[in-house]
Amino acid sequence: MALWTTNVAEVEQTPAFIYTKNMIEVHQIPVIAIDGTVASGKGTIAFKVAETLGFHYLNSGALYRLAAYHCIKNRVDLSHTEAVIEAAKALSPQFIGKQVMYEGHDVWPLISSQEYGNHASVISPVPELREVLHGLQRDMAKFPGLVAEGRDMRVTVFPDAKVKLYLDADVYVRAKRRLHDEQHIHSSKTLEGLVQELQLRDHKDMTREHGRLVALVPGGHIIDSTHLNVQETVDKVIALCKEVGIIPLK
Repeated sequence: MALWTTNVAEVEQTPAFIYTKNMIEVHQIPVIAIDGTVASGKGTIAFKVAETLGFHYLNSGALYRLAAYHCIKNRVDLSHTEAVIEAAKALSPQFIGKQVMYEGHDVWPLISSQEYGNHASVISPVPELREVLHGLQRDMAKFPGLVAEGRDMRVTVFPDAKVKLYLDADVYVRAKRRLHDEQHIHSSKTLEGLVQELQLRDHKDMTREHGRLVALVPGGHIIDSTHLNVQETVDKVIALCKEVGIIPLK
């Protein structure tokens, strides 16, 4: 039986999921695109959904951090836009679970730091760089499917995604989640301080010129996880996947 078929009598079954007739289309890789407010849990949810479905996982924001790392490693000044764009074209990123592989090594523990978050924020507004990285992100869509998390995923990179999700939660709930993370690194940040930080970040994300955060997109869904735990949120996402024919065997 062919890997992809137009014969609805043929159903391709893999160790992770079944393609039903709603999903059987020639040469189509199913993509689930997830975005949302900061600290809404979109990274955690996206990874767990990918695990459940047996799909590949893409943390799109990691590519901007990786591009910054690649530039710094090769002594490319982040303020030199053209040089940064050319350097980014040489990237051949590989994601293995949550690992971000660069020249055979997982650099995620390094580039996940606030330092590289700051570096990424310097180069991410550049439209030409975004276009280069969008191409790399599209290349991540491989059989059996992809869960792509981050800005631009639902609108620009994968506008035909089978499932488009926007995750949100009350800002105080998000601040409590972030505070829990901060306490693990013995941070002195307070709940009120984090609330203000998140509100400022929300405003910036929703008003920026490029890669603006938009809640509802055509064909999209919004999930508010204020009163949901991680598994309950994952269950809601899986339910939406089932509606379009992506059915996990787990």
